[in-house]
Amino acid sequence: MHTLGYIDPELASAIDGELRRQDNTIELIASENIVPPVILEVQGSILTNKYAEGYPGHRYHGGCEYMDAVESLAIERAKRLFGAEHANVQPHSGVNANLAVFVAMLKPGDVILGMDLKQGGHLSHGSAVNVSGKYYQTFAYGLDPRTERIDYDQVRDLAMRHRPRLLIAGASAYPRVIDFARFREIADEAGSLLLVDMAHIAGLVAGGAHPSPVPYADFVTSTTTKTLRGARGGFILCRAEYAKAIDSAIFPGIQGGPIMQNVAAKALTFKLAATAEFRAYAAQIVRNAQAMAARFQERGLRLVTGGTDNHLMLLDLRDLADRGVTGHSAEQALAEVGIAVNKNLIPGDPQKPTVTSGVRIGAAAITSRGFKEDEAAAVADIIADILLTPSDATSERARRVVRDLCKKHAIYQS
Repeated sequence: MHTLGYIDPELASAIDGELRRQDNTIELIASENIVPPVILEVQGSILTNKYAEGYPGHRYHGGCEYMDAVESLAIERAKRLFGAEHANVQPHSGVNANLAVFVAMLKPGDVILGMDLKQGGHLSHGSAVNVSGKYYQTFAYGLDPRTERIDYDQVRDLAMRHRPRLLIAGASAYPRVIDFARFREIADEAGSLLLVDMAHIAGLVAGGAHPSPVPYADFVTSTTTKTLRGARGGFILCRAEYAKAIDSAIFPGIQGGPIMQNVAAKALTFKLAATAEFRAYAAQIVRNAQAMAARFQERGLRLVTGGTDNHLMLLDLRDLADRGVTGHSAEQALAEVGIAVNKNLIPGDPQKPTVTSGVRIGAAAITSRGFKEDEAAAVADIIADILLTPSDATSERARRVVRDLCKKHAIYQS
């Protein structure tokens, strides 16, 4: 940052400000994490200079022998880590990974069945505002209103009625283990291909803390961020029979040259995720999330589904609506004391998406900082205090606890 400070002090100031914000904030946004410094090193490497359209051994630019080595490492490590037959590590994002599967396997107007965005799904699984909802005929399944868990009978009924070309499992705000075997059975009965988007749980899968979708799915897409704690970007795993179609869909289908510094960081991400240390980290994420969930419930706050099996949970704030508490107001109140969460729709939410009645909370980033169960529970107590007994004294006490925890667990130790 020293050189940047001379060349562009305004930009350097913004980046330095973000470093200080992260270091002084308890990060609970479920899609965020804190990567090891070596990931930052690779993503800022000399590979930034190189174009490498194509794939290892088949490039459209000269001088790619080291690019081939980098990408081959990423491919082989991804396959080995997840037990997959084929891997494509070039997608710029998880959404691009999903789009590549659509381009490879669907025609415009084909039927997609995915999880309802309003009940925990993702934009790229068929939302009307996303390309997935604009070019394909989409239907959505949801949750059992009693249990707030995926209604597998409804999934089957919709699949048999609409016979989707592609059935999608996976979510961005679902705190329970997904029954991938059941999705496979439904896909087979309906004559559908099965895509599992494991972006949120990939690190838990890699670390053995969550069942893997790879044995059941035709395609598995993911980011390398979130619980996988690595490079910014996406990847695709698939059965060998679909490898050529998937690769062609990425390049030349929807992307040009891969971002090679990110591909290299993905290779490192997969290497780090294959270690015993990472397995311990993944297990700790789940323990921390469950410690937070238990404390929320002890304090009388309601959780969607009554708990969590993975890294995230959803607070249902409807019981506090008469006090004016919404997802939006809770997000703002917590930000003021140094806790970052995001407002989120909950099943049956009466509020609009810009307000919401829920808050999504994830334990991946605090676990990366070294928080254990007692500290995770202490964070849940702070949140409960802010939501249930707001006052100047409560806020000041919360700021002090956040400051002490952040100082104890600096994001990058000097």
